[in-house]
Amino acid sequence: MLIQILNGLVYGGLLYIVSVGLVLIFGLRRVVNFAHGGFYMLGAYTGYAVATMFGFWVGLAAAIVILAAIGVALDHMVFRPLQNADHMVTVLVTFGILLVFEDVVHMIWGMDSISTPAPYPFDGTIQLGDTSFPVYRLLVIAVAVAVAAGLTLWLRYSRAGLYVRASSVDALTTGMQGVDTERLSLAVVGLGTALAGLSGVIASPLLALSPSMGATILIESFIVVVTGGLGSFAGAFIAALIIGQVHNMGIVYLPNVASMLPLLLMVAVLIWKPSGFARSHA
Repeated sequence: MLIQILNGLVYGGLLYIVSVGLVLIFGLRRVVNFAHGGFYMLGAYTGYAVATMFGFWVGLAAAIVILAAIGVALDHMVFRPLQNADHMVTVLVTFGILLVFEDVVHMIWGMDSISTPAPYPFDGTIQLGDTSFPVYRLLVIAVAVAVAAGLTLWLRYSRAGLYVRASSVDALTTGMQGVDTERLSLAVVGLGTALAGLSGVIASPLLALSPSMGATILIESFIVVVTGGLGSFAGAFIAALIIGQVHNMGIVYLPNVASMLPLLLMVAVLIWKPSGFARSHA
C-alpha cells in the first residue's frame, strides 16, 4: 500500500506541475488554453533531443528556456488578442495549436513511442520494506513540492507576486495603480509554459514519449484545474494529489473503469461545491 500511495504522489505531482501552468495563464489572460498539453509534449521531445547530445540536465534546462520563449511568442500573437474573445473561439484556436504541435512532432520524430532512462544519479532504487522503489520517482515528488513551495512564496511575499494576485482579481484597477499588466501577463504566460516544458522532461523517464501524450495529460490537467477551483493554486495542488491517488488506485484495483474515476470525482466535487476545493485566486 505504501508503494501505491507513493506512485499516486508521483503522478499527482506531475499533474500539479502541468496544471499550475494552466492556472497561471487562465488567472491573468482568462484564456482556456487547450494548447497546454502541446507545451508539455514539446518540452518532453525538446528535452529528449538535447539530452541525446548533451545529457538529461542540459536537456531539462533547454526545454524550460525554449518553452518559455514559445509561450511568450504565442502570448503576443494568440493569447493577448483572444483574452476578450468568446471562450469557444479560444478553445478552437488553442486546440488547433495543439494539433499543429502534434503534427510537428510526428514529422520530426515519427509515431513510435520513445523510452528514456532515468538520469544519473537518480537511476537507482531504494528499499522500502521488502520492495524496491525507483529513486527517480522520489525526485519527481520533490520537484512538485519545490514548485508548489516556490510559487507560494513568490506569490505571497514578492512584489511581482503581489502584482500577479492583484491583476488576476482586477487587471484594470491594477493597471491604474501603475503596474504594466501586459508585461506582467507576458512573463506569467512564459512561466506557465516553462513549467509545462519542465513537466514534460521529468515525465520522460516515467511515461513513453508519443505525439498523443499532450492530449492525454491535458484531459486530467483540466480535471485538476476545475476540481481545484479555476484560478486557485492551492486548490490545484490538493486536487492533483487526490486525483493522482484515484488514478493510481484505479489502475491497480479497478482497471476496467480507471479512466472514468477522475471524471466521476470531478462531477462529485462540483455537485458538492461548484466552485471546486478552493476559492479562485487562492
